[in-house]
Amino acid sequence: MGFMTLGSFVFFTGLVGVITYALTRRDDHCTLDGYFLAGRTLTGGFIAGSLMLTNLSTEQLVGLNGSAFTDGISVMAWEVIAAMSLVVMALFFLPRYLRSGIATVPQFLEERFDERTRSITSLIFIFAYAIILLPIILYTGATGLTGILDVKALTGIQSDTVILWLAVWMIGIIGSLYAIFGGLRTVAVSDTINGFGLLVGGVMIAVFGLWAVNSDGIFAAWETLKEAHPEKFNSLGSKDQSVPASTLFTGVLLLNLFYWTTNQQIIQRTFGASNLKEGQKGVLFAGILKVLAPMILVLPGIIAYHLYSDTGILPDHAYGTLVSNVLPPWLAGFFAAVMVGAILSSFNSGLNSTATLFSLGVYQHWVKPGASEEQVIKSGKAFGIIIALFAMTTAPLLASQPSIFGYLQKMNGLYFIPIFSVMLIGMLTKRVPAMAANIALIIGFAAIAAGYWFPPVTNLVSGIHEFHYLGVVFASLLVLMLIIGAVKPRETAWVHEHSGDVDLTPWKFAKPMGFGIVIFVVGLYLYFADFSAL
Repeated sequence: MGFMTLGSFVFFTGLVGVITYALTRRDDHCTLDGYFLAGRTLTGGFIAGSLMLTNLSTEQLVGLNGSAFTDGISVMAWEVIAAMSLVVMALFFLPRYLRSGIATVPQFLEERFDERTRSITSLIFIFAYAIILLPIILYTGATGLTGILDVKALTGIQSDTVILWLAVWMIGIIGSLYAIFGGLRTVAVSDTINGFGLLVGGVMIAVFGLWAVNSDGIFAAWETLKEAHPEKFNSLGSKDQSVPASTLFTGVLLLNLFYWTTNQQIIQRTFGASNLKEGQKGVLFAGILKVLAPMILVLPGIIAYHLYSDTGILPDHAYGTLVSNVLPPWLAGFFAAVMVGAILSSFNSGLNSTATLFSLGVYQHWVKPGASEEQVIKSGKAFGIIIALFAMTTAPLLASQPSIFGYLQKMNGLYFIPIFSVMLIGMLTKRVPAMAANIALIIGFAAIAAGYWFPPVTNLVSGIHEFHYLGVVFASLLVLMLIIGAVKPRETAWVHEHSGDVDLTPWKFAKPMGFGIVIFVVGLYLYFADFSAL
């Protein structure tokens, strides 16, 4: 690796750290609102940038481009349907969250149901983030980074295993410093800076990649790709692909809705909005960016297929190979730094949310109910360190997974579906009791786990696509809770009180912008749809 590549990598990485420190060094990190909710001062720009970069990490860059390498443009579903989910978040969920003045999703469920619901949800979230999310972020981050930078030449280490462990621990330690000692505002500011760099760098990779396909220009290259691989440009996936068209309305839709409306790691920054208007601006701006995301997260995978499919390259190595081959050295270093920022963003956001859930949902309620704010924050930091060390230790063990993005979506279903079903019933009904929610959380988690790993159940549902199975479980949980609510309803109807923490005046352009996003997504699907392939 040349000096220019290394120099630009170190420079940009250091620059982000310096700017973030300068902007956040006077922040309040000693109170619960200051540490966990950025003092409720986040504006639309910071919310949009943080939402995007928390999501747009290497499990997306590496994993989704790897899926596009195999299946083509149909995998854009994970991005463009996310834009529609963000519209639902801005118009339906966010006003209700801000009305409650909460810091965590389980807090809302406690307000709607009871303390036991909050405890079960907190434990499910903590388990999922510690066992599933954080190790995957570290593994994909290390894989993507070592694919862009010639780490073997830099260090003289020839063992892929040793390099993977070193990269995982470097990323984990830096990310932990941001999350554990900086609080939510530090995470949001660094996210926004890195997010701008990632968008610029991602577009550059797509442009340089197209030039590598056809030197006559990007439009000529686009036509070359479509003529050479027409099967890669159908928005409707076939039944043997990772995102069959029929799953758009079952598991894919449900996973996206949960991710963008109920996932603590993602939506925590919206809880820190200064008011509903700024929160809606940030969420909908993020929705616009998600519509454009396939240029960064799908197109490079198709380009890599065109350039390298005959070399035997693994799908999850396609993106790193493309970046290292098409970018000039100084840009390769810049983009490696941006990727580290993206990795850190997802990791420190997940770690910050895990610490928040533990300190507010477990420590403050179970371990030491009368704890001071300082003790609660210290408990979150200590727990964050433990979880970070666990994630750094287990991440390299994921190297045996054939498709890391597919593995992530499968594992997400374990907790996405039961929590989302309970949240939806909680918001849409007034009489369904806490008992119904608690039963649904436990049964839902157990049913999905059994469908994945318990042979009698896996054999029974073997003819059903995994995403359809998630849809069946989701619908069953809704029916179960409604039946319990009809048989044994709450004594009094739930009333959603306003906490008074933020102004709930909506943004006047929220509905028009949301409608425009939905129309664009539908049009995009129809433009690339080839129904004959189904």
